[in-house]
Amino acid sequence: MTAVRFPGFIRLVPVLFGVLASFAHAGGYEATPEGRQLIEEMVAKYGFDQVRVESLLADATRIDKILESISRPAEKTLTWGEYRQIFLKPDRIKRGLAFLEEYEEVFARAESRFGVPATIIAAIIGVETWYGNYTGNYRVMDALATLAFDYPPRSRFFRSELVQYLLMTREQGFDPLAVKGSYAGAMGYGQFISSSYRNFAIDFDDDGIADILTNPVDAIGSVANYFSKHHWREGEPVAERLESDLPEGSPLLTRELKPRLTVSDYRDAGLEPRQEVEGGAAARAILLQGAKGPELWLTYHNFYVITRYNHSHLYALAVKQLADELDKHRNPDQW
Repeated sequence: MTAVRFPGFIRLVPVLFGVLASFAHAGGYEATPEGRQLIEEMVAKYGFDQVRVESLLADATRIDKILESISRPAEKTLTWGEYRQIFLKPDRIKRGLAFLEEYEEVFARAESRFGVPATIIAAIIGVETWYGNYTGNYRVMDALATLAFDYPPRSRFFRSELVQYLLMTREQGFDPLAVKGSYAGAMGYGQFISSSYRNFAIDFDDDGIADILTNPVDAIGSVANYFSKHHWREGEPVAERLESDLPEGSPLLTRELKPRLTVSDYRDAGLEPRQEVEGGAAARAILLQGAKGPELWLTYHNFYVITRYNHSHLYALAVKQLADELDKHRNPDQW
């Protein structure tokens, strides 16, 4: 999904859905107190035409399926073994190789400029949208309005994204009612949410528009720029599977996505990485349930950078493994 999906999704239960139903409004969103506040903000703070914003909110439709979808993201409900099967399919690898070949010059330019491997960029786009084939069927205006006004657990976040969306579409000259995306309002090849679009999308083909919705060249450059701005370290490892074991509950299995320990901490505990990594390098071990049993992985700084795109270690590992598969086919002698 987006750039960057969202941490802290709450898994709703039927009772909560009943509560959410009470937030349904009569008439359009422009008539609700929250809608009026947003209209006033867009006019006073950002210089929008009041009638235009009222019209956009009046046109926005609450979609109950969005509220259901956001309650059960795959990253929260599947094991690693189940999750991996979604993204490490032969067809996705084959399509990724074709995508890399088709835009070989663009990937090379992005890798040279930003220091992010072409296979990582391609894997992100492959995981997010199957290389641009599935970018979402919801109107972004409907998705963001539904979540901003009818989803209390994350209303503040999505209200902010709705503001960012209106600003982004004005800046890029897009029709706010025409852009489509995911149930969470993520857009384009790389599924950027509105704030990520404004902060990280770039014009990579010099046509004056940062279009990641339909332009794969801009999308490739924008994903690379996103990783660069989140401090990707060129040439450093992402993660590796260890043959050793750690019991569940071990203090070496930290909960935070950001690494709090070092490679030396794990070496002192008898876990030896195969890759050449300095002892002071930040690291985090994760224990996952794979298709054939538990898997212990040691992750590094660049793995954490991938989780800035989507706050899930399942997602980051899927991206890493898809990138590896693409690289194995392109550079078999190096594996």
